[in-house]
Amino acid sequence: MLGRRKLMGVLCVLALGALPLAAQWEEGYDVPFVPTPQEVVEAMLKLANVQKTDLVYDLGCGDGRIVVTAAQKFGARGVGVDINPERIREATENAKNAGVTDRVRFIEQSFFDADVKEATVVTLYLLSDINLRLKPKLLKELKPGSRIVSHSFDMGDWKPDKQIEVNHRKVYLWVVPKQAD
Repeated sequence: MLGRRKLMGVLCVLALGALPLAAQWEEGYDVPFVPTPQEVVEAMLKLANVQKTDLVYDLGCGDGRIVVTAAQKFGARGVGVDINPERIREATENAKNAGVTDRVRFIEQSFFDADVKEATVVTLYLLSDINLRLKPKLLKELKPGSRIVSHSFDMGDWKPDKQIEVNHRKVYLWVVPKQAD
């Protein structure tokens, strides 16, 4: 049985129309696996102005498509973090098929426990309450100027530096300030 919080999260995603048929809410995980459409992936990376010098971390990486795209199309390095071993296997296979295993790696771990201090860009497709729980960690660990990009879900009262829409999906960008809250 889903807890009240998870049920509210599911209802929120459904209300936004962002839950494709491929979505999987697996017991024991904080968020469902919902693949980000490729056009949104590319828009997220462009909005963050990803360059060859960047290290992109995708928290809740699923099948790895964001870090694979960051490496393949932007020349960046990437790290995907996911707690689900099945997703890590899939992401690793996708990186191998894309020929970017020298630029990306995947870690089977909770994104709450991930060490993100080396990241210059962090990407998210989580729920708003998860983003809010991650916000203090991100502000503490990321260097000023690091970029955080979220597909569909904001960070409450932390207003984004930029916001765009791609095929009726919101994408938010925050730049870590010099004096983090």
